[in-house]
Amino acid sequence: MSKPPFPPFTLETATQKVRAAEDAWNSKNPDAVSLAYTPESVWRNRTSFLQGRDQIKDFLRQKWETELEYRLVKELWCFHETRIAVRFAYEWHNAEGQWFRSYGNENWDFAADGLMRWRLASINDLPITEQERKFLWQGARRPDEHPGLSALGL
Repeated sequence: MSKPPFPPFTLETATQKVRAAEDAWNSKNPDAVSLAYTPESVWRNRTSFLQGRDQIKDFLRQKWETELEYRLVKELWCFHETRIAVRFAYEWHNAEGQWFRSYGNENWDFAADGLMRWRLASINDLPITEQERKFLWQGARRPDEHPGLSALGL
């Protein structure tokens, strides 16, 4: 199995990889998302340390069961050979209706087949009101014309 584009990355291919990851996560489909990672992929997500697709799938299922109406925007920060760094923000609400904007950075490292072998994520949550939301598109994929993080001042 492989997942183009492949390293070493260029500005164009790194940007494509970031958008593909954003689109996949916005699908909220743990089975499909997990296929972008090597079978032995290693993650650090906040205080969770995961290894392998089964743990990734379980983590994502739990995440999207509690982070309701999840909408994510990722932006390329930098890249080099097999590595990409992104910054991101996503909005969601809990079961009680409290909205949050979660901000973070991710460091990614890819195998030659384009599958991610490392994902290191640092994330902070900011409670917001529903009126403060900025990610208001309908459907899973962020429309191409919807502003990114920099354009939104995030």
